[in-house]
Amino acid sequence: MSKTKPEKGFKYFADQFDDEDVIFVFRKHPVVMRKGLVLGLMGPLLGVLPAAIHPAYGMKGFLVGLGIGVAVGLLVFFPSWIGWYFSVFILTTQRFIEIKQKGLFTRSVSDLSLHQIQSVNYEIAGIQETLLGFGTITMRTYVGEVVIHDVHHPAKIQKKLVGILKELGITTLNYPTSVEAQSQTDEQIEEA
Repeated sequence: MSKTKPEKGFKYFADQFDDEDVIFVFRKHPVVMRKGLVLGLMGPLLGVLPAAIHPAYGMKGFLVGLGIGVAVGLLVFFPSWIGWYFSVFILTTQRFIEIKQKGLFTRSVSDLSLHQIQSVNYEIAGIQETLLGFGTITMRTYVGEVVIHDVHHPAKIQKKLVGILKELGITTLNYPTSVEAQSQTDEQIEEA
């Protein structure tokens, strides 16, 4: 995101409120495109296969097959790229918005008021996530959990999210920190 402040009335996304500013935008790790990439790479391989089996097709047959294979591979890979590129997570001054794009024709949008967020946690599990630098971020809220899988550098993203929430005056810890505070909270609950 650019460090320069946009002119008044500029909207980063269609559903942005007039009095709302975008603070932070992030995406999933590009590893989410791996299935489309593997299937897309089959195109050039299958395209040159006829020339490899029958050398009589010659160099022209090889190049035509390669060209067709690359075109088919790109068509197969394209929906995976669309799903990655147009799936974004936006933190504004008022809410957290999750836009998920699946393929070409399916999009879901969820938004969550920042005051509903209780905690932001991350997890990096397994050798693949450790080596490639992606993981899962979990936001606990009053209404449930928001789980975001395959986030690029989850520790940095979590730290940035918590820092922004703190700057906005939103505390992510709503639990007593001492035994005395816990007993006072228990007494208040019993009195009510």
